[in-house]
Amino acid sequence: MSTYTVINPATASPVKDISMADLTQTDAVIAKAHKAFETWRKVSPGDRAKLLRSFARIVDEHIEELALLEVLNSGHTIGNARWEAGNVRDVLNYYSAAPERLFGRQIPVPNGIDITFKEPLGVIGVIVPWNFPMPIAGWGFAPALAAGNTVVLKPAELTPMTAIRLGELAKDAGIPDGVFNVIPGKGSIVGDRFVTNPLVRKIVFTGSTQVGKSIMKGCADQVKRVTLELGGKSANIIFADADIEKAAAGAPGAVFDNAGQDCCARSRILIQKSAYDKFMELFEVAVKKFRVESPDLDTAEMGPLISKGQLDRVQEYMPDQSKIAFTGSKPTGDGFWFAPTVLMADSTNDRAYREEIFGPIVSVMAFDDEEDAIKLANDSEYGLSGSIWSRDIGRAVRVSRAVEAGNLSVNSNSSVRYWTPFGGYKQSGLGRELGPDALDAFTETKNVFFDTQN
Repeated sequence: MSTYTVINPATASPVKDISMADLTQTDAVIAKAHKAFETWRKVSPGDRAKLLRSFARIVDEHIEELALLEVLNSGHTIGNARWEAGNVRDVLNYYSAAPERLFGRQIPVPNGIDITFKEPLGVIGVIVPWNFPMPIAGWGFAPALAAGNTVVLKPAELTPMTAIRLGELAKDAGIPDGVFNVIPGKGSIVGDRFVTNPLVRKIVFTGSTQVGKSIMKGCADQVKRVTLELGGKSANIIFADADIEKAAAGAPGAVFDNAGQDCCARSRILIQKSAYDKFMELFEVAVKKFRVESPDLDTAEMGPLISKGQLDRVQEYMPDQSKIAFTGSKPTGDGFWFAPTVLMADSTNDRAYREEIFGPIVSVMAFDDEEDAIKLANDSEYGLSGSIWSRDIGRAVRVSRAVEAGNLSVNSNSSVRYWTPFGGYKQSGLGRELGPDALDAFTETKNVFFDTQN
């Protein structure tokens, strides 16, 4: 059995050795989940709901413990980590209402009665990224369990610690053995086996577009269902009639939160030319005030990048000829630190403007009018998120309908609410998570006709 050494991103020091599952162990856990499905699907809706609420209560009792683990493992600020652990609790509570509300329909037909049922799929493979290990795990396992499925969850190799702890808390909450399983391991072994093992009936994957395409191809061989939440290069569109002070104050958090390691990061800022100078002046003040410091401090607004490899990758987007408008600060010493950086984009073909960097770098470009703003925003292979700033409600509606993205905010940078659907257009993904829509992704619709003429 191989092991992986977890590294604290803020100090570059080792934290803990984690055992990585091999192929045989992965198949054994999948088989265990498949066996548990036969009993879990028969648990009464009310009892399944009670177990999910119990799971939520125990998570709530361990918010601080989970948050501190995430700071240590992922370098998230303590404030963010507390929110993330709380999001797991909230998502469990939200979907605990689902088992008793998985309604079918009665459809009018001649000579009989026709009804539909929502039935669980079976074993669900959830593959979680390293940027938001706790909430993204919950977005997958909570609705899956609520719908009567069992789950095998593979955390990212870099960030397995909170997933392992959530697996332990699920057992403490009374979730039956084999229903919720956490399997640390390499994507090339555990993740790939989720795709190829026929007992796994659906894959939920969050990660890079490149890996997502590979998973989609693998699932096609078995016509296996898949939900994909992939990359992003979201636009923050600021019109001259907007509250420029508010837009500038919020822009650093919209892109530099979690050190820019966020598929919803507004990493392209588009500013109407007549407001450009005013915005940039205010934006510079906000960036220089943005607190990049040890993530265990309550005052921290940004921590380190996740790893040395990610730091090296982000630095590749900063060649000597880069047009840097201004930068923020960063700590000195050990750790994978990169200062918030604002670049002036010469062209939409600039690499830093077009590609998902997954780091604290934002590219800025001016636009002429509404039509130009929409054209620039849509000039991307991605379509996950974005913001529109304008006091003109008509314009806000027109632009929000025209921008090709799954999650937009007007006069705000908020992307995620657990009670509303989340997902992307184009190469940002396939399917929707969260909200009432997610349950459809974890159930089959069965139609039954009863002949009443006999």
